[in-house]
Amino acid sequence: MQEILNNLTTYGYIILFLYSLGGGFFALAAAGVLSSMGKMDLTTSIAVASVANFLGDQALLLFTRANKSQMMEYLRKHRRKLAYSHLLMKKYGTWVIFLQKYIYGVKTLVPIAIGLTRYDAMKFAIYNALAAILWGVVIGVASFLGGKTILSLLQSAKENPWVLPLIGAFLIAAIGILIARAAKK
Repeated sequence: MQEILNNLTTYGYIILFLYSLGGGFFALAAAGVLSSMGKMDLTTSIAVASVANFLGDQALLLFTRANKSQMMEYLRKHRRKLAYSHLLMKKYGTWVIFLQKYIYGVKTLVPIAIGLTRYDAMKFAIYNALAAILWGVVIGVASFLGGKTILSLLQSAKENPWVLPLIGAFLIAAIGILIARAAKK
């Protein structure tokens, strides 16, 4: 266990950056917990995750704009989610850029959906930067403050190893049900 913590301390920011290019929620939460243990710096973790998250969404938008016809071929399987992203943009406007950071399954599709439209790229960049910073601060600070609780839960999970898979299955099922209900609306 100590070797894993040492590796995370050494390569943690690189892993956090790479993981945050495509989302980064769990990596940032883990960095917040490691920061509460004194293994990583919270401010640096938030900055690294926010920058990577911003760059990942910008890259998706620009890649989609440059390759619209080719992207449409790959998006056929995700037409419902893409339509859902468009509906969210129409209903909530720029707030979707902030909200998409927290919605699993929609986070990647919103920049792609915006890339398929004529939405101003500079406007998206500004809102995306603000959203990435807010996302980084909220998730980073929340996981830092809850770090001791999370560690004590993991310690009790060692004593009862059947509890953690049960909780994981419950969370996955609950998220799946919420996404299915939101997609039907």
